[in-house]
Amino acid sequence: MSQVRVRFAPSPTGYFHVGGARTALFNWIYARQHDGVFVLRIEDTDRERSTEESVAYFIEGLEWLGLDPDEGPYFQGERSEAHKAAVDELLAGGHAYRDFLTPEELTAQKEAAQAAKTTWRFDPAERGRSSEDSEALAAEGKPFVVRFRVPEGETVAFDDLVYGENKKASADIDDFVLLRTDGSPLYNLSVVVDDADMRISHVIRGQDHLSNTPKQILLYRALGKDVPRFGHLPLILAPNKAKLSKRKHGEIVSLNFYRDRGFLPDAFANFMALLGWSPGAEDEKLTHAALIEKFDLAKVNKSNAIFNYNAGDERYYTDPRAISINAQYLQEMPVEDLAPLVEARFRTIGLWRDEWSGGDGRTWFLAVLDLIRERYRTLHDFEDAGRAFFADDFAMDEKAVKKNLQKEGMGDLLTGLATALEAVDQFDLEHVEAAVRAF
Repeated sequence: MSQVRVRFAPSPTGYFHVGGARTALFNWIYARQHDGVFVLRIEDTDRERSTEESVAYFIEGLEWLGLDPDEGPYFQGERSEAHKAAVDELLAGGHAYRDFLTPEELTAQKEAAQAAKTTWRFDPAERGRSSEDSEALAAEGKPFVVRFRVPEGETVAFDDLVYGENKKASADIDDFVLLRTDGSPLYNLSVVVDDADMRISHVIRGQDHLSNTPKQILLYRALGKDVPRFGHLPLILAPNKAKLSKRKHGEIVSLNFYRDRGFLPDAFANFMALLGWSPGAEDEKLTHAALIEKFDLAKVNKSNAIFNYNAGDERYYTDPRAISINAQYLQEMPVEDLAPLVEARFRTIGLWRDEWSGGDGRTWFLAVLDLIRERYRTLHDFEDAGRAFFADDFAMDEKAVKKNLQKEGMGDLLTGLATALEAVDQFDLEHVEAAVRAF
């Protein structure tokens, strides 16, 4: 068996979307399961919308999740010569042709086909034009697109790693455009040329690309390249069953949102893996190592997954499962591993004290973290709900203060409680609770 090579190929036109992050995760797991190669390729051919900031989002996001690429990043925009060379090869072999129809003529033909209740596939005159005539018109400077000549009377079949057997009659595929009038390549051409040149053996991507696969298989064959295995992942939908969209749904579907809110990378990767797949066991806590051991692409659910976020709820703003898994990681990880994560956030917001770096101060810091984390769900909770343990300036709920603290004798009571707590030798949940109950 040849080496497994997979790729994550995002378009850098915005932030790192949860759906894209899950695709990257599944590709990374598959590569690690098969001692394969995980390639990062940035599909930056949309020059108007692609930004360096977005490229950074993807690279930093993969690093945060612990999904280390073995190769890349490669940039699709730097491979235009390879794409154009492939078009020349297809033209020379009769697998493609120049189409000189104007946009108005093409629109008229498609409208006529629609009125006749037929499907427009190609213009016979353009498809049948001699190569000599085509070369002459191109030399005159007449605008054209290059179309792929879809073979007649064939059936394109492939066994999808998730959805199983798929078939498409070539009669149902139009002669799709490979090259625009400005000479820029379209997606189906670029992705096939790049995947072939990078020796990608398995293409694992979103289900929204399933319809492109027959066209791409025809291109592989026409170029004389090996056809990879395909696996399409179910979509991730918003609570209203709409396709998850970074444009429509905003930052709450961005990976950075969860990083900045204090989610642990392993916990969030664990949650994403369960969007459309299940280990088939009660315990859903799955470290990277456990995911590599248990994940099975063939058992990915064919139905779309629901991401049950609630942007309007301050406390339960995201999927309850994501919160639950993160809380479990937070509460079960060694406190020595938790401490540097909390320290980094405290340093960022100016809450850190150097006395907590070593000696008795460090011992106290670890003890407090261990004491309070049982009720916390994200790292953000330590600097928010837990601020009173680490700073003198902290907010209190006015209604709660009035109800519980502004009572006669409460000052003496709290002073006595503080004295009782100071006497606790082993400052953990068990001993603190015993001291409070005995007070």
